[in-house]
Amino acid sequence: MTATRGRGRPRDPGTDTAILAAALELFVERGVEGTSMEQVAKRAGVGKLTLYRRWSSKEDLLAQAIEQWVRAEVIPSAADVHALRPRDIVERVLPAAAEMAAGADFRALVARIMGSAVSHPQLMAVYWEHYILPRRELAAVMLRRAQQDGTVAADADLDVLIDMMAGAVTYRVLQPSPPDAAEMLRYLTAIYRQAGLYPSEKDG
Repeated sequence: MTATRGRGRPRDPGTDTAILAAALELFVERGVEGTSMEQVAKRAGVGKLTLYRRWSSKEDLLAQAIEQWVRAEVIPSAADVHALRPRDIVERVLPAAAEMAAGADFRALVARIMGSAVSHPQLMAVYWEHYILPRRELAAVMLRRAQQDGTVAADADLDVLIDMMAGAVTYRVLQPSPPDAAEMLRYLTAIYRQAGLYPSEKDG
């Protein structure tokens, strides 16, 4: 017989949102080791038992909090990537991407996730599956289109090119004196231009 929730109170989506937001805030502030279920419950204004009814461990909770954050970010749709020129897509996403990459919260989150890669691989796995891989797939589609347009060499190793682009951004945002949004916009424009995704008008 399948159990139902009819005898209990329905799960409140607002409570889930508050818990996940509190978990992400604490993770950014203190890292995995500095975050506890008790602290999350206190910041979210709920009882600790409420957390354990939903998540079996701190790592599970933080993984879902990260997953929710990355899903909320707006990126080009697969349809746009297939239909539009790479330059048009870059022009559309660059301003928002620069603002996000220059933000202290984004830098802190990336640093925390990378710092937890060895000690808590589940968090990196979630970040990789739901944040990194979808963006790599979109970038590969754009680069293949650029190869057809002649702005990227036909024999270019696209995996290496994507690694170089992503690595450049990560290196820049984690510097001790990271760029502001205006400088990040200039830097991202240069990256995409060097990669062949954002040629000047005279280059086509």
